[in-house]
This record gives sequence, C-alpha cells and structure tokens, in this order.
Amino acid sequence: MPIRFVLATAVLSALAWGVQRRFGGYPPHPGGQLLGAREWAFLEAASEVMFPPGGALSPSGREAGVPAFVDGYVASVPSGMRLLMRLLLLLFEQATLLFSAPGAGGHRRFSDLSTAQRAAVFEGWRTSRLFPRRLAFTSLRALLCMGYLADPAVLRELGLAPWEIVPPIAKADLLYPPIGRPRAEIRHRETTLPSDGTPLEIGGPIDPGYRGSEAAS
Repeated sequence: MPIRFVLATAVLSALAWGVQRRFGGYPPHPGGQLLGAREWAFLEAASEVMFPPGGALSPSGREAGVPAFVDGYVASVPSGMRLLMRLLLLLFEQATLLFSAPGAGGHRRFSDLSTAQRAAVFEGWRTSRLFPRRLAFTSLRALLCMGYLADPAVLRELGLAPWEIVPPIAKADLLYPPIGRPRAEIRHRETTLPSDGTPLEIGGPIDPGYRGSEAAS
C-alpha cells in the first residue's frame, strides 16, 4: 500500500474526527441572541457542576437560567471582548484533549463527560500549578456566578432581592415621558408626596420584578 495513501487516509481521518468533535452530536438549544448549540451545551453542563441540583440554594445553574444570561451578556459586549469570551467557552469544552478527566472516556468533550468527571476537571483547573489555567477558570467562574446571581429566585433565597421602593411623582414627571419615548406615553397625571423619611421595614415587600410566582399571584 503506497505510503502516500496511508498518510492521506490518516490525515482525512484525523480531520473527520476533529470536525465531529468540534461540531457534531450537540442537541438543539432553545435559541438565544448569539451562542450556538455547542456553547449552550457547555454552559448547561458547566452551570450544573458549579451550581448543582440540591445544592446550598434550591435553584440549579440550569434552572437559574445561567446559559441564557451568558448568551445575552456575551452578545452585549464589544466585539473584541465577545471573541475572547467565546474562545474561553471553546477552551473549556475542548481542553480535555490535554487535561483529561479521570476515568474512562476522560478525553471526551466537557459536555459529554459525567457529572463527577466534570467536577474533577474544574477542580483540576482551580488548583492547577499553572497560573494561566487558574486565571482562565477564575474568568469562567465569574461569568457563571454573574448569571446565577442575576436570577430572582437566587436573590430571594440569599435575602438580597431589592425591596419595593415607590418613588414620589414630581411635577416634571407630568411633563416628560420616559427617555426616548413620545409625549403621548407620559405615564403620570398627578403628583405624590415624597417619603416622610420612615425607613423601609426589614422583611417588607420586595420589588415586583423579584417576587416569586406565588407572591405575584
């Protein structure tokens, strides 16, 4: 068998394997602003490791909507930062080729690993002797924590949901609409008195946007 044929077969096989690993086998995702199925699958897997079901707080990372938050956040930043964030997600999804998880199949993509293997991979990044690895993990953890702490249910359990504050309506509010809206959308017709200085009560009503479904009903 000619050596060229053997080399060409090996190269094509390697390319096919690389394409399959990079793009193939990802389930469809609910659709977001920017990220694709590959990045969404990684974020779901990573958020469930970082904030697992049955953890200290009842919402898991997936239930708290971490993938959707990261999707919107990445879409909102400048293009240079957006590229770096997407490369960060790609790095952690594919880095098991070099830093494999323990056990059988440890070189698979991060999203294809078992929960225990994913946790071990993250622990390896967190405690690595290589500073760039620890720095990359810190960046990813910050991104996931931002998404988790943006969830109203999480903030309610932490006691950090903002209280309801009813601002007074001044005369200027009767003249101007919200910024960027036409005058026909002026919302107020009467002024109200300012607060008399009474402090908000601890345990008082929280902002409507942070209330649960039971409280809202």
